[in-house]
Amino acid sequence: MKFFKPDKRKQDEGDAGSQFNLRINLFFFSTFIIFCVIIVRLAILQFVEGPELTEQETGGRTKNFPLQPIRGSIIDASGTPIAFSKPSNALYVTLLKNYNSQSDKGKENFPEIKAFAEKMFKVFEEHGAADAEKMTVEDILDNLDLDSKKQGGYEPRRIKGDLTDKEVAYFIENKDEFPGVEIVEENIRYYDKDTVAVQTIGYLQEFKGVKSVDKYKKIDEQNKDQKDPGLKYTETERVGRDGLELMFQDELRGKNGYMSIPINPLNMIDGTPILVPPEKGNNVHTTIHKEIQQKTEQAIVDQLKWLHTVPFSGKIHPNAKTGYAVAMEVDTGNIVAMASIPDYDPNVWKDGTDPDVWKDKIMPYYGNGTITPYSSGRSGNNLDSVPLLGSTIKPLSVLMGLNEGLFGVNDYYYDKGYGEFGGDKSRVRNSQSKVFGSIDPAKAIEHSSNAFMVEWVGKQLFNKYGAKGIDVWDKYMKDFGLGVSTESGLLNEFKGKIEYRNIKQAGSPLAALVFASFGQSGGYTTLQLAQYTTMLANQGARLKPQLASKIEDQNGNVVKEFKREVLNEVEFPQVYWDEVIKGMNTQGLPSFDGFGYDFARKTGTSQQDVYIDGKRISTDNGVFIAFAPREKPKLAVAVIIPEGGFGSYSAAPIARKIFDAYDEVYGLDGTPHPKKVENADEGADETDGESTE
Repeated sequence: MKFFKPDKRKQDEGDAGSQFNLRINLFFFSTFIIFCVIIVRLAILQFVEGPELTEQETGGRTKNFPLQPIRGSIIDASGTPIAFSKPSNALYVTLLKNYNSQSDKGKENFPEIKAFAEKMFKVFEEHGAADAEKMTVEDILDNLDLDSKKQGGYEPRRIKGDLTDKEVAYFIENKDEFPGVEIVEENIRYYDKDTVAVQTIGYLQEFKGVKSVDKYKKIDEQNKDQKDPGLKYTETERVGRDGLELMFQDELRGKNGYMSIPINPLNMIDGTPILVPPEKGNNVHTTIHKEIQQKTEQAIVDQLKWLHTVPFSGKIHPNAKTGYAVAMEVDTGNIVAMASIPDYDPNVWKDGTDPDVWKDKIMPYYGNGTITPYSSGRSGNNLDSVPLLGSTIKPLSVLMGLNEGLFGVNDYYYDKGYGEFGGDKSRVRNSQSKVFGSIDPAKAIEHSSNAFMVEWVGKQLFNKYGAKGIDVWDKYMKDFGLGVSTESGLLNEFKGKIEYRNIKQAGSPLAALVFASFGQSGGYTTLQLAQYTTMLANQGARLKPQLASKIEDQNGNVVKEFKREVLNEVEFPQVYWDEVIKGMNTQGLPSFDGFGYDFARKTGTSQQDVYIDGKRISTDNGVFIAFAPREKPKLAVAVIIPEGGFGSYSAAPIARKIFDAYDEVYGLDGTPHPKKVENADEGADETDGESTE
């Protein structure tokens, strides 16, 4: 039997063929996978990453040119706009060709653009405002920025603003003759010509000049990654720089408009721009009432003139050149008046400010003297708006003494005209060395006894706590808002001059407490004093000063409302409050003769040393606080007149006029009491056009 023996040579050949086929299949399969990957990658490049890569290559197929937002209004409590934006039209031109003088093509096109500028000049001459600053052909060519030194080639050039209706109509009707021309709505910021609370309202400044302000520093950092062109700030955009303009910048601003401009790789326009108009910002309703504010400002102006011409205490007061007042509602915390005099016309910011005007008429007064001593005017001997409190601190001194158990409401102190302290029996005298005899805490406030404060507050506090008495004093001050921010939201609030911690200056901790007790070691702003007075009136609640009542959109919908806000509270027995408020009964205020309400008040006269020709002399600052009515108080007022002399003569008359103004508008008893006008039908010849009471 024979067995078949395979041919080994053929078997090897078969195995080799199979391996070859496998390799071929693997090769084609790998090639297929690679091609698939390439195709998918090409698709991603074309449809997903393509636009981004193309934009990177060409500098962006579309560029957004921002247009300034239209700012909302600031409206007073009576509904009168006191800061508002008026629409205006500006002429922009987009360059459709290369006019760059560095290129042959630009030189070739120059006669064409020059003829364009000349034609535009004739339109301005024929249809422009007669009192407008005249433009020349050279001005127009300069604004066109043909060499793109100021702007990118694709960016529209602003040629002229505040166009007349005739200019707008002509360019629209003859658009074909002016290729690349766009009429863009802009806005100009105006302020009430009556200069209403100008430092409180604030002003606008270009964004590029305010980046040191914390708010704008953050915005500048966010600008780099801002994707929404409507929210991106431009360098030349005018933004709130102070006051409510800054405080409510986000609400007032609105959104940018922009031109979406297609461009080519040469960074020139390549198509038709799309215009997205700006969105107007919200309106802020301030608690400031124009009528009360104006009467407050006028009261300060009139009083300063009176101090310069009418002597009291044997002399006139020509160095009283500034005055500050704040009126704050006791129940709500609403600020109805906030005056810093001298002030200025904020409309000077509209078209830029002449350096001489800035130096002489604005720079010394643009700061709000009711919250800061900086750039808010100076008295004749260079004193700022934050003098020492003087006797206006005495209600709090007594309240603290009662609460600390240093004396009681039924205790009597014998006032011999001076108080003594320290081992050397240093003396502090009452004003004019008056002797009041036996007085209780309320009478100590009414008579403004320095002796009582020295011996029963300053000395007793030191006896109880030693040097730590300064910390105790400091806590009471800050609980009542003296030495801390009022939290009003205004920029650059000054926290006060806290001199009672300067032991070296005082000589000892005892001396520091003694001088603090009668108001000679602490200086605070007018707003702080108004907040403190409000806290005395409502008996313990420190309210946030509200400068806005609500925010509305352009359709009148309320976006946000501002209500009474308590920052902190203190609790004392009712008998202590009663004693202190009873003592706020300063006598001898001729300016309040005929006032129809019982009211609580405290005058203050702080002394400060000044140097004249190398000689040290003492000058008096007038300070006055009050609230009315005494029962169910409605309004608290604080007034400061640096170098005004006694507060009863310099500051109190201003407060009286503020109370009267508020009573006319709102009513100190809840019902308005407008002044009657007699013989209205007969005219007012004898009063030179003014109505009589």
